[in-house]
Amino acid sequence: MKEQINHTKFERLLLSAARTFNSTLEYEELIELVLKLVTSAVGAEAAMVFRVDHNRTDMKIRYMNCSDCKLKIFNLEVGSGVFGWVAQYKEPVVLNDAAADPRVRKELEEKIGSSIRSLISVPLIGKGQMIGVIEAINKIDGEFTEEDQDILLGLSNQIAVAIDNANLYRAVKREALEKELLYKIGIDLSQSLDLDDLLDRIMTSLKQVVEYDAGGVFIVDPSGDGVDVIYSVGYEAECRARLYTKMGEGLVGAVAKSGDTIIVADVKGDSRYINSRVETQSEIVVPISIDGRTTGVLNLEANRIGAYDNYDEALIKAFASQAAISLERARVHKQLLDSKGLEEQLNIAREIQRSFLPPGDPKIEGYDISGRNISSGQVGGDYYDFIHIVDGQTGVAIADVAGKGIPASLIMASFRASMIAEIRNNYSIRTIWDKVNALMVESLKPGNYVTAVYGVLDSRNHILTFSNAGHNQPILLRKSGEIEFLKEGGPVLGVSSAAIFEERPIFLNAGDLVLFYTDGVSEVFSREGREFGVASIVDVLKKHNTASAVEIQDRIYEAVTAYASPDHIFDDLTMVVVKRMT
Repeated sequence: MKEQINHTKFERLLLSAARTFNSTLEYEELIELVLKLVTSAVGAEAAMVFRVDHNRTDMKIRYMNCSDCKLKIFNLEVGSGVFGWVAQYKEPVVLNDAAADPRVRKELEEKIGSSIRSLISVPLIGKGQMIGVIEAINKIDGEFTEEDQDILLGLSNQIAVAIDNANLYRAVKREALEKELLYKIGIDLSQSLDLDDLLDRIMTSLKQVVEYDAGGVFIVDPSGDGVDVIYSVGYEAECRARLYTKMGEGLVGAVAKSGDTIIVADVKGDSRYINSRVETQSEIVVPISIDGRTTGVLNLEANRIGAYDNYDEALIKAFASQAAISLERARVHKQLLDSKGLEEQLNIAREIQRSFLPPGDPKIEGYDISGRNISSGQVGGDYYDFIHIVDGQTGVAIADVAGKGIPASLIMASFRASMIAEIRNNYSIRTIWDKVNALMVESLKPGNYVTAVYGVLDSRNHILTFSNAGHNQPILLRKSGEIEFLKEGGPVLGVSSAAIFEERPIFLNAGDLVLFYTDGVSEVFSREGREFGVASIVDVLKKHNTASAVEIQDRIYEAVTAYASPDHIFDDLTMVVVKRMT
């Protein structure tokens, strides 16, 4: 009869647990409910739980004493104590003389502020996986029994599933919030060209994403000898002089040299750590890179051990990518303002503009692809690029900024950086244009805009998917001689936040070619004032359609220059030819 009563009591407990766990998906709220349930189910003074997290180098423990039901969070070394033993061997433990067991650590008693007389610790197994460990501490009346252990084992599966589901929900929710925050931060950073203001925005915005007690932005010395802090928070004034490091020295210098992130859970155990702040216990150092070059370093320090993990690394890297774009724009802007005389400013802008162009043509099996920018000698807003996405997929971009001179080159720098950042985050061309357009609308003054075409060449399936944002329509010349203009896309970038973009795939047959070009090619005028125009470009393409991509560009340039009036002022001529060979 007693066994039947106990069985009925246990069934009621399981039913109550199910209702409790189904009441919320909020992780911290669920953990509190779990700890309260555990203490009540076995008559314990307190309980604590640990969830396995392979991204951490320590165990993050959540503890609650039922006297005040306040949640306390602390960290222990992986594998330590009864918790660590149960996590390793996946076997339950019952101790009624805890003081006699060496696995019960004094460190834990100090953390919870109470001595441990007795405990039950059971593994949490959900969906065949080790989720964590739950532990009941100090039986209120008497000793823990086998029945208490059976109760916790019976609850463990429900607890494991509930914690796992809540953690997944938390991860999805956190990822969505962080994406939105990163996007807003990107827009915020794009609105300043003042370096000091920008650095303050970077560190303030970063605080919204990752907790830190001290941090700084370091810039690699152009000479390559060292790394110097240009902005910092949380350091005493007398410590700042020690923040400069030679290339390769210290954690900051090591990241600046290698370009690889370093996470240190305990700086006291890393010989590379340069003690600039006595409170620091853990540190993460992330490179700031643009176009494959490490131009600076983001350094964050925390007053607790194991503050940063791989998840933080991914998040800070995404942030550093946005910061790199803004820092480069601000750096270029500052260089231009500091230059003596217009010619020096123009030289810098020309060099920046040239650095944006690809170093060579891509080598893609079955295709002949070439791009060319013939400078007019002025600083303009033409741009083309080839972007490796994944094996078998290559991005092809061409763009033109309304206007000329240094303002146009700065706009193009901003456009290019934001476009490449979005290409890395999104596969949909429409989404890329939506994000880039939003950034351009936020940052450009009325009257400024960008026209562009971006396409992705799937060289394995011979499909070119493109979207034309108000640019000159690329010309598709089929081997049969049929002509088609690639017009699908949307309006120019940077004018309307309500702009809608579409994309279109086209299949390329052997012998087909596509010419992307800017208006510097078509808007050339003869002595009589007649425009060279699209029809003349088509005539050249048809006449030389069997030539190589480079030769086709040569023939177009020869035709344009021969047609132009002697007093014609040339704009930049930019072309990209994509030709399927086999």
